[in-house]
Amino acid sequence: MAQRNARIGLRLFLVYLVFYGGFVLLTAFKPEAMEATPAAGVNLAIWYGFALIIVAFVLAMIYGWMCRGSQDANGAGGQK
Repeated sequence: MAQRNARIGLRLFLVYLVFYGGFVLLTAFKPEAMEATPAAGVNLAIWYGFALIIVAFVLAMIYGWMCRGSQDANGAGGQK
């Protein structure tokens, strides 16, 4: 069970890493794109930063939900 949870965590981390890597690459190689103001007069850097926070929270919730399901299958919350 611990290995399954670790695999889930690693996959979700890789999803976040790709999203964060996009932020870093965009900032490093296209900084003028981050100055664009797509909505509400707020630049893309701020929107992307908020999106990073939200995605991290959503992935954490997904991880908790997926790992909880494996404990419920073992009965008594994973206790022996």
